[in-house]
Amino acid sequence: MTGVLGSLGDLVEDIVVTLAEPLAIGTDAAGDIVRTRGGSASNVASATAQLGRVPARYLGCIGPDATGDGLVAGLERVGVDVRVQRRGCTGAIVILVEPGGERTMVPNRGSSILLETVPDGWLDGLAVLHVPAYGFCAEPIATSAVDALQRARARGVATSIDASSVGALRTYGRDRIRALLSDVAPDHLIANADEAGFLGLEEPDFLPYTTLVVKHGSAPTTIRPPDGHWLEVPVVPVGEVRDTTGAGDAFAAGYLSAVILGDDIATAGAAGNASAAHALGRAGAL
Repeated sequence: MTGVLGSLGDLVEDIVVTLAEPLAIGTDAAGDIVRTRGGSASNVASATAQLGRVPARYLGCIGPDATGDGLVAGLERVGVDVRVQRRGCTGAIVILVEPGGERTMVPNRGSSILLETVPDGWLDGLAVLHVPAYGFCAEPIATSAVDALQRARARGVATSIDASSVGALRTYGRDRIRALLSDVAPDHLIANADEAGFLGLEEPDFLPYTTLVVKHGSAPTTIRPPDGHWLEVPVVPVGEVRDTTGAGDAFAAGYLSAVILGDDIATAGAAGNASAAHALGRAGAL
């Protein structure tokens, strides 16, 4: 049986506001509003299940409320194995999408940050455990995420971290996040160009045993496996970019699914690019 791609972190409600014109402070702006499932970790699990190449599992915490019930049911409907603790109040993220697809996010993570120690059974059968860096920015989820990564590694499970956001990384602190990454030493680290620059991924002595994956928008994705040689993987052309929300998570799903199936790094990068391109042509993270 193919190993499972597990994703640990946020499961929240996304309120996506797609503007038809630039936002005007103090008055109305035309646009559409869509409420949907969100959270980086749950997006990766959902995209993995919908790709259908490997089984997907979501690990996290959700509120014992109607919104949480609906979000869990939605993940289960697309084929995700959902493992959640229930406490607090389900969070929400307001996402403002400007004409052209650029996004601005206003998050309230709610119960997502309340994840406590992950039970051993949640790690059974995993081939990869993936954690977006948002998971390191609050407690108790930060301690729980690091503990889960370390226990997964001890079991022989590959580990993956997504850099998530320069803003989140800056709030956490550059030296502090670099120290955490060095300590956890993930098998894979996924970042966009801005995040990679902030973290200093170009330094040859930083994370020497980690496969570094750097996304450059419409330019080729660059990947450096532990042997230290960077390679370029062309991106898939996209016609109309409707929304960048979830494109990075879709990339992670495609890339890590290919890794689990034993594809080489270039093929895995191409799978990630194809998955991201599909997400860019849709509104919202799903």
